[in-house]
Amino acid sequence: MSVQESTFHGFANPVDPSPTELRAWAYQPDSVPLASMPPDWDLLVAGDHLVTTLFELAMDPACPARRFALHCLYIYAADGIRTNFRAHPKRRFRKLVEQAERGGDELMRNWAHNSRVLLARPDLFVYHDWCEGGLVRENRRIR
Repeated sequence: MSVQESTFHGFANPVDPSPTELRAWAYQPDSVPLASMPPDWDLLVAGDHLVTTLFELAMDPACPARRFALHCLYIYAADGIRTNFRAHPKRRFRKLVEQAERGGDELMRNWAHNSRVLLARPDLFVYHDWCEGGLVRENRRIR
């Protein structure tokens, strides 16, 4: 994915951004600072509607908002696993994990590894790590 050329002027509805808006913002994140977004915006966007876009952004090392997108993928994975996939389709989740394992760099392979470990051992869920960005900041693998 290449850097977006057009200027991003904001979201029509920040609580429910479109994939196009999210992608445009991710390549110009300073145009609308995270601090100005609604509370828990990460939790709002980490759903099925935007997961493919978030995954593409997290896979792109050149994306300025890559770490935010990866953080949202951690939320998505934990939400799916902890609800026994009532919140998100297990098939989509597995496809994303496999794609990250095949074509991702260390950050994405760590997300895939951590997701598989949590799937096998849901008791390893720690809110700080999965929903507050701990695993993204530390870039570590859980065991």
